[in-house]
Amino acid sequence: MELLYYVLFGAMAAVVAVLELGGKSNKDRITTSQAFNSFKNNYILVYSLMMAGDWLQGPYVYYLYSTYGFGKGDIGQLFIAGFGSSMLFGTIVGSLADKQGRKRACVTYCITYILSCITKHSPQYKILMVGRILGGIATSLLFSSFESWLVAEHFKRGFESQWLSLTFSKAIFVGNGLVAIIAGLFGNFLVDSLNLGPVSPFDAAACFLAIGMAVILSSWSENYGDPSESKDLLTQFKGAAVAIASDEKIALLGAIQSLFEGSMYTFVFLWTPALSPNDEDIPHGFIFATFMLASMLGSSFAARLMAKNSPKVESYMQIVFVVSSASLMLPILTTFLVPPSNVKGGGISFAGSIQLLGFCTFESCVGIFWPSIMKMRSQYIPEEARSTIMNFFRIPLNLFVCIVLYNVNAFPITVMFGMCSIFLFVASILQRRLAAIADKPKAEDWTAMKERDTEADPLNAP
Repeated sequence: MELLYYVLFGAMAAVVAVLELGGKSNKDRITTSQAFNSFKNNYILVYSLMMAGDWLQGPYVYYLYSTYGFGKGDIGQLFIAGFGSSMLFGTIVGSLADKQGRKRACVTYCITYILSCITKHSPQYKILMVGRILGGIATSLLFSSFESWLVAEHFKRGFESQWLSLTFSKAIFVGNGLVAIIAGLFGNFLVDSLNLGPVSPFDAAACFLAIGMAVILSSWSENYGDPSESKDLLTQFKGAAVAIASDEKIALLGAIQSLFEGSMYTFVFLWTPALSPNDEDIPHGFIFATFMLASMLGSSFAARLMAKNSPKVESYMQIVFVVSSASLMLPILTTFLVPPSNVKGGGISFAGSIQLLGFCTFESCVGIFWPSIMKMRSQYIPEEARSTIMNFFRIPLNLFVCIVLYNVNAFPITVMFGMCSIFLFVASILQRRLAAIADKPKAEDWTAMKERDTEADPLNAP
């Protein structure tokens, strides 16, 4: 394996170690309470178990389907079903968290994903399709219900607003970084070292999800969004749509999130063919671990930024989006500036090495993005419909990913990267607008909007 991989991994590991172990001055530290630290550690434990259940499955989904004898077309339909399910059913189920309870929704995530894991034991296409639909629903719950529960519980217990960023950054550092690396190594150990087969990571994932569910049931309290007696889901959707349409900050936040995450998920499909266009022999697992380390680096850096009052999240995220846009332009630039190689196989090319550096930069931006977008959502999204609005944001995201998956072979890879780069640049422009109006007061609060809608349509009154 080329020296580049080890140098890149080692350099980032050293920087992360410095930032986490000895790089914080007294000015960067936030003084908290023992009660908050216990609360934070409990959430990080649960979030890490949930992410372990997710990360263990990722590297082996495609491989498992192929061992059952399904071709690229059939597997593509299964993936589209997962994202489509997240867009349709997941939005509805996730939005119920505001009415039925966020803790209950988190438990539903565990049960739904465990059932999805169980379906992987069957080679029948219909059962696997059911598993993908269940997995899509679970994904929507994972990326809305847990954060909604955390924000509501944080303020219900009277903790300082600034402390929330500590939980966000540490949860991403551990759950989306450290746990991802360990899960990849553990899955590899189960499949390759113990020869337990490609379904074994899914069984392990189900075990971690069950443990996490037990912790939730034993230590979490319930919280809700809209306190009214009405349980009508259509009314909840209508209220969320009104909130997005009437508050430019919420609308901008939703557009920024969709543009960035859509580019991020597209990148997941593109990085392998980008680094090995001529079937170069690249260590996929090691590169994945390097990407996760880069994400850890970004989340650690975000923690330091959010610990200070300046620059504000709305300001520095403009730079993050511009840098991420530039990093995904590298595959296009290397196509024009570096002579292409026609040699099949071998190690990573010079162009591939440049792109790898750019991709690590992009993953660092991803690490900054997650806790930062969580911080902004906690500031701008009304508590009463937090889960509903967050799942609204995921509708264009899932639609975009479905379209990309369906047409992944229709466009050259440079066109796909160019599209992602443009999206990220547009996100930076929208972020600039958000920063400009960040201190602008809301036109209406949630209660006022509901009262206005009730007067306009008294039949919907509870």
